[in-house]
Amino acid sequence: MCLAIPACVEQLIAEDSAIVNLGGVRKEISLALLDDVAVGDYVIVHVGYALQKLDQAEAERTLEMFAQLSAMNDLPDESPS
Repeated sequence: MCLAIPACVEQLIAEDSAIVNLGGVRKEISLALLDDVAVGDYVIVHVGYALQKLDQAEAERTLEMFAQLSAMNDLPDESPS
């Protein structure tokens, strides 16, 4: 299974590279597959590449769903022993 994650572009560092914020982790990614990316844009990131731009509302909804899934994984297992 592959997972692509929304990330906010914090800094453009080269013609086709950027620093993004992935849940508090800053990471350098390639923008080689996209045009017209600016600081503040949200992009979908998979294996170090921005695959597409995403509007802010959709990015926030997706990140909230990831946070909810993570919180569910943190719940104690209540299955009978």
